[in-house]
Amino acid sequence: MPVSRALGLLQTAAHRLSGVKSALGALIDLAGDASFVLLGEASHGTHEFYLTRAEITKRLIKEKGFQAVAVEADWPDAYRVNRFVCGRGGDITPARALSGFTRFPVWMWRNRDVEAFIGWLRQYNDSRPNHEAQVGFYGLDLYSLHRSRMEVIRYLEKVDPEAARRARYRYSCFDHFGEDEQAYGYAVGFDISQSCKQEVFEQLKDLQRRTYEYLHRDGQTAEDDFFSAEQNARLVQNAEEYYRGMFQGRVNTWNLRDRHMAETLHALSAHLDRGFGRSKIVVWAHNSHLGDARATDRNRHGEWNLGQLDVSEEASHQVH
Repeated sequence: MPVSRALGLLQTAAHRLSGVKSALGALIDLAGDASFVLLGEASHGTHEFYLTRAEITKRLIKEKGFQAVAVEADWPDAYRVNRFVCGRGGDITPARALSGFTRFPVWMWRNRDVEAFIGWLRQYNDSRPNHEAQVGFYGLDLYSLHRSRMEVIRYLEKVDPEAARRARYRYSCFDHFGEDEQAYGYAVGFDISQSCKQEVFEQLKDLQRRTYEYLHRDGQTAEDDFFSAEQNARLVQNAEEYYRGMFQGRVNTWNLRDRHMAETLHALSAHLDRGFGRSKIVVWAHNSHLGDARATDRNRHGEWNLGQLDVSEEASHQVH
């Protein structure tokens, strides 16, 4: 494409932000009736990106009826925040709700801008009528192999102790490696240890086979808790493949990661559809995940991303 044409396209599409709160109207209008709005960032933890993204998201929630924020973070860490913003996390502070984020880079989510946003979201939810569903906060990433399998067991201990025993036995395949997921990947990748591929597959299927039983307990709370457990079990399965692929050389782990993000976003959308009729989700992640990879050099390397896989042009708008 000629440089002059490229510059012309950029000038047509770009919107000058002279002041965060006063200049967002055009961006909010661009969202139209989209089901997904993807809000990128050029670097993790940068105040200006995070502040602007939070302000856009607030308006999308208030003016466009968006019901969830899905972020580039692991499911169990983000779900702790979800419980807080929905009033189910006890009487804790926003900073305490974010304390589950302990994996590098900690400052990606445990920072003042995110703390202020989830504090606002809790207040917004508290102000809504009791019959209206709460706006949630969810994670899309897959690094939390250890924490997610512990969450699956914790859920099953509450609803089905025998199933919890089976899950603990299956997941014991990882026990030798503790919380060091990369050590597991290394050992399996170099044939030092057998993989846990079959065990994590069986655990996810076992949980899904009991969907009807687990859901018919105590209404929406039971449905939300089961959904979270299922996402953790799916994360364990996909994370096992991801860490195993890191040292095998035949698998593009970037693609595994963004495929998991897409699967999780699809599952979240379907879950929210049941409560809202039609889900509307704001996605927060790095530009490398949210821009269409087909327009970058990643395409030449056979790599795809969330923005390419999950969201059609008719259903989404992307802001970078």
